[in-house]
Amino acid sequence: MSELPEVVVDRDRDGSVDGAAAAGRTRGAAVDEPGPAEGSGGGRGRRVVAGVVAGAVLMAVGGLLATVLVKSPAQVAAETGPPAQGALTAEVERRVLAQTVVMRGTVVADQSVDVAPQPRAGEGAGAPVVTKLPVKAGDAIAAGQLLAEVSGRPVFTLKGTLPVYRDLRPGATGDDVAQLQQALRELGHPTGPDAKGVFGAGTKAALGARYRAIGYDPLPAVADGGAAVKAAREAVRSAQWALEDASAPQSTPTAPTGTDGKADGKTDGAGPSAGATATATAAPAPGKAAGPRTDAGAERSLARARQSLADARAALVAAEAAEGPMLPAAETVFVGAFPARVSAVAGRVGGTASGPVLTLSAGELVVEAYLKEDRRQVLRAGMAVTVSSEAAGTEVRGRVVLVAGERSAARSAGAQQPDQGGQGSQSGQGKAGGAGELGYRMVVRADQPLPAGFAGQDVRLTIESASTDGPALVVPVTAVSAGADGRTVVTALGGDGARRRVEVRAGTSGDGYVAVTPVRADDLAAGTRVVIGSAPEPAKGAKGARGGAR
Repeated sequence: MSELPEVVVDRDRDGSVDGAAAAGRTRGAAVDEPGPAEGSGGGRGRRVVAGVVAGAVLMAVGGLLATVLVKSPAQVAAETGPPAQGALTAEVERRVLAQTVVMRGTVVADQSVDVAPQPRAGEGAGAPVVTKLPVKAGDAIAAGQLLAEVSGRPVFTLKGTLPVYRDLRPGATGDDVAQLQQALRELGHPTGPDAKGVFGAGTKAALGARYRAIGYDPLPAVADGGAAVKAAREAVRSAQWALEDASAPQSTPTAPTGTDGKADGKTDGAGPSAGATATATAAPAPGKAAGPRTDAGAERSLARARQSLADARAALVAAEAAEGPMLPAAETVFVGAFPARVSAVAGRVGGTASGPVLTLSAGELVVEAYLKEDRRQVLRAGMAVTVSSEAAGTEVRGRVVLVAGERSAARSAGAQQPDQGGQGSQSGQGKAGGAGELGYRMVVRADQPLPAGFAGQDVRLTIESASTDGPALVVPVTAVSAGADGRTVVTALGGDGARRRVEVRAGTSGDGYVAVTPVRADDLAAGTRVVIGSAPEPAKGAKGARGGAR
């Protein structure tokens, strides 16, 4: 007979049987699936357990939040009260200190010229027209080269720094004539025996040769077809003839005679007649030839003939001197250095030359900047400059060569203002065009020629406006203070943290530092720490209070 499994039946106090417990405590045999009554009892047990776990979790979270948010009064006072102050320090340094000014500048040519030819007065009412333009932007230009043709007349270059302000004609004198002579000689056209600054025959020949070299005839200084010289030569010839006439010997006058061959006149039988007497008086002495008239009227006539001849000859010299080629101001552009470059072309063939036809840049590259009044007061010629090109990633050294004393309009690179006589403005002469903000023009020249690639770049200028004479003790500006007694001091810290006041004399300042010299040499040395300010320190006990509240 098989053995039945043992079942332990739990009874409640009221005698009922807990089916779930009875089903769970079978001994030695598998438990069958619970019936409907048993499943309902298991669900209630699991819900009870889940509720207990959730309550424990909420209590844990609540405790954590209380730990974070709840603070003790001591901790709150420590966190809301003013922090304690501690000293900020810096070391005393020994080095060269330079006061610097940093600003921007533009790399431009040392000279920039607008070529804006204008027609000469009397050449016609029509507007000037560009009839030839043989150059383009970027071209290199040599001295004596043809730049353009306006209304059939050439515009060419010559070397010189003085701007053209008048037509140069034969007989003219001055520094501009001397500049023309030098420019022609450099092009291989000698000016002969002409004195420096005198437009003579040699200069006329040289100028005519330059015009022929570029394929044009020069304009005549006197546009009369040579009539003035012809008239002067005729005047000389007439004066020469008059002098010859006045100097010619006079023939002796012959007394009139009668029909009988005797001298006309009556005689009284006692002597010669009156006519014979007159004839005898006028006749020369025997053995002497008839000579020129010697009376006062003849002498006056001779002197006047000689003076007329001298005057005629002088007029001829003047007429011949004035005749010949001239250099119109509208037909030449003086440039300070060659080769020059065409930086811009504004005109076109067939267009009206109402403004600049083209712009030339010449000479070495320089940096140009415009200063406000405050910076003009501290910057001057001779100061050292570092020119930094961010585009090229290079730096070069240079010096300030010009700080203008008058305000002018800041120009953009290549912008120019026309000058008189068709000559453009020359930046080397301190002129500037454009409509930029007014400022004082400053020019910086590099110690070595700037590369051509720098042209037109915006660069940084670091200008040393002051410097110490060799290494000096320097401290941050905030380390120096002035007392009520007028003494300047720094506060030095000893190795034990003790503070002491050191009287100093302040010198050059720059970049946030100032050079100082201690009144007593041993009171301050490089490496000493000085107080430059104060900084908050953590309050004592704040950390402990915070930790005790946790």
